[in-house]
Amino acid sequence: MQKKVVIAGGTGFIGTYLKEKFQDKGYEVFIISRKEASIKWEDKQAIINALESAEMVINLAGKSVNCRYHKKNKQEILRSRINTTNWLGEAIEECNNPPALWINSSTATIYRHAEDRPMTESNGEIGTGFSVDVAKNWEKAFFAFDLPHTRQIALRTAIVLGPNGGVMTPYKNLVKYSLGGIQGTGKQMFSWIHVEDLWKITQFLYQRDDLEGVFNAAAPNPIQNKQFMQKIRKQMNRNLGLPAPRFLLELGAIVIRTETELVLKSRWVLPERLEQEGYFFTFPTIETTLQDIL
Repeated sequence: MQKKVVIAGGTGFIGTYLKEKFQDKGYEVFIISRKEASIKWEDKQAIINALESAEMVINLAGKSVNCRYHKKNKQEILRSRINTTNWLGEAIEECNNPPALWINSSTATIYRHAEDRPMTESNGEIGTGFSVDVAKNWEKAFFAFDLPHTRQIALRTAIVLGPNGGVMTPYKNLVKYSLGGIQGTGKQMFSWIHVEDLWKITQFLYQRDDLEGVFNAAAPNPIQNKQFMQKIRKQMNRNLGLPAPRFLLELGAIVIRTETELVLKSRWVLPERLEQEGYFFTFPTIETTLQDIL
């Protein structure tokens, strides 16, 4: 019988990468999504059938946070995460042979703006504000399920970098047009993870059936924004990078309908638990990451 996995919200940059990796390993991959050629969220029985005897389910579902945070979008960002998590949990409860592992997305944004020290699972301070409230409620909904046969892991994922899409596309465009200087003060910390390491972490966590709970999915060597932009310019052979002070970023965010929090919040996150448990990063530094994807 062919091994199978289920990826919820699996049609985006990360989900597509994971799907291809699983298929390369011979897995049958089921995608739950609102898009065509996927299992629809409204089809509960199809979701249960997909989850039955699956090795793992990975939940990436949720409205993109790359938007303006007005009332309607805020409601949809929260609702899309809570509802899909609840629907998956309820479907797993109805399985005769539920998945051995449920990995649910969370976000490194759950920690406070940190320029003074790094945040780990053991000593990180939870922040305040809309994005933090979303993360807290998302994890609360996830861990509210008591699933005796399914391990539950929430991945507090940093900004995911990889080839052919994701957040690297706008960064490359900024550098290409000589706009790749510091953003804001440039002192805010930038935590990231290569999408290949994210894939390998799912494999590591599946093999370690003694692990559950919260894990930070971030490379072990975060850097300041000014260093990050400098490294991209160097990799792309661009010397000039005009800075973008906060007021220009605020104006630009309105124009392109996003929020400055995505670049100005200082995310200083370390993967303490992963490293303690023996996970070794394939791309531990920004240099190795950018060399691979640019």
